[in-house]
Amino acid sequence: MSPRVIRLRYAGTCAGCGQALPAGTRAWWDADARSTTCKACTDQASAAPSTENLEVGNVAVENVGAESTPEAVVSRAAGMAGGSARNKYERLHQAREERIDRQWGRLSGFVKFLSDDPQSTRAWARGSEGERRLAAHLLRTVGDRSVLLHDRKVPRTRGNIDHLAVAASGVWVIDAKNYTGLVQRRDKGGFFKTDYHLYVGGRDRIKIVDGLGWQIEAVRSALGDAEVSVHAALCFIEADWSFFAKPFQLDGVWVTWAQKLAEMIAAPGPLTLEKVTDVADRLAKALPPAVAAT
Repeated sequence: MSPRVIRLRYAGTCAGCGQALPAGTRAWWDADARSTTCKACTDQASAAPSTENLEVGNVAVENVGAESTPEAVVSRAAGMAGGSARNKYERLHQAREERIDRQWGRLSGFVKFLSDDPQSTRAWARGSEGERRLAAHLLRTVGDRSVLLHDRKVPRTRGNIDHLAVAASGVWVIDAKNYTGLVQRRDKGGFFKTDYHLYVGGRDRIKIVDGLGWQIEAVRSALGDAEVSVHAALCFIEADWSFFAKPFQLDGVWVTWAQKLAEMIAAPGPLTLEKVTDVADRLAKALPPAVAAT
């Protein structure tokens, strides 16, 4: 079913910019993706300048408009954002449905109606949605000056990298988290030392910072002898921040939100257009899409 404009019966969130959409707002509804997009995002997308396609190795990019900067490139074969997480959710959901069918027989439909997937299963769907929203935001804000690669498989491992952005500022390894609650940096050290931890919604989440280490090493290995700055960012999609909050670093990883991440990616840097496309091509070959686009 094609997306259509409706008046929302319930409050929602724009899949493009993340803006809250109160009940009664007129917005685009995509029944297949079960997502809403505000009219401002849709109007901006429809007003985008015409582009000329360029092929750079395994990475298809576009030269965006005649007034673009030399670094203005955007990935077209970038991978499916949130694809791995979505597939994991669907496998767990289907396995639960089959268990209920075997156990309850004719009553299985009634049992499914009265119950829901466990939180551990729903978390995969929520994570997939967060990755898709961040991908849409980056495409809208820095798509004209970077190459964006999503959901990249790391060979010889079972892991994947949510997002890669290659821009004049360098390579960005990005882990998207769709957590809720206040983001804080707390010092758990004593009087004579500091020991900063990441807290979200009152829970210690320092392990997800540590989890970016292997992803950074995988990217550096894929780059080989290329001398490129590699940055890491943990980006929260739904979390809350205090009024005067700023992005901060923990063990070399930036902890931030979508708009600030886009600003950091778009910062000036030493990479030329030729270097950006060469680096993106290396990464696309070494770290292929985890899920084929359909």
